[in-house]
Amino acid sequence: MTIIPLDHNFTRWDELLALILASFASMNGRIDPPSSALALTAESLAEKARAEIGHVAIDGEKLIGCLFLRPEADCLYVGKLAVLPGLQGKGLGRRLLTIAEQTAAKLGLPALRLETRIELTDNHAVFTAWGFLRTAEKAHPGFARTTFVEMRKSLAPPIRLT
Repeated sequence: MTIIPLDHNFTRWDELLALILASFASMNGRIDPPSSALALTAESLAEKARAEIGHVAIDGEKLIGCLFLRPEADCLYVGKLAVLPGLQGKGLGRRLLTIAEQTAAKLGLPALRLETRIELTDNHAVFTAWGFLRTAEKAHPGFARTTFVEMRKSLAPPIRLT
């Protein structure tokens, strides 16, 4: 299994879309509003990869995981962290998150930030175990109740040798 950055040579957008939709399928009917993953297309994923920092995990020829990263003023946003359902819970998500931590360090950003739906308490527990802290509760536009939580992970400052 290897994790590679998405670049101009990547052309497997339909397969990547299928991976994300399969990974997020368990949310269907559990979260409101529905996942933004449902609005993705192969074309919008290609555009996302041009605007953000994407990585895919490949086992043989099969795409098995991905994540997208977006630098913000004080952190690196982690989005669309996806692992095929049959491989979840085996460490691949954590390996992808390590890529996010390394990317944040290269960019000089002190933290990671992600958002997860309020209903997905199992995700909250996993992210907490990975060192994230709940920092905010928010609502999607048009909703009076909390629909998602923001979580952050502070990263150790790099050791500078002089």
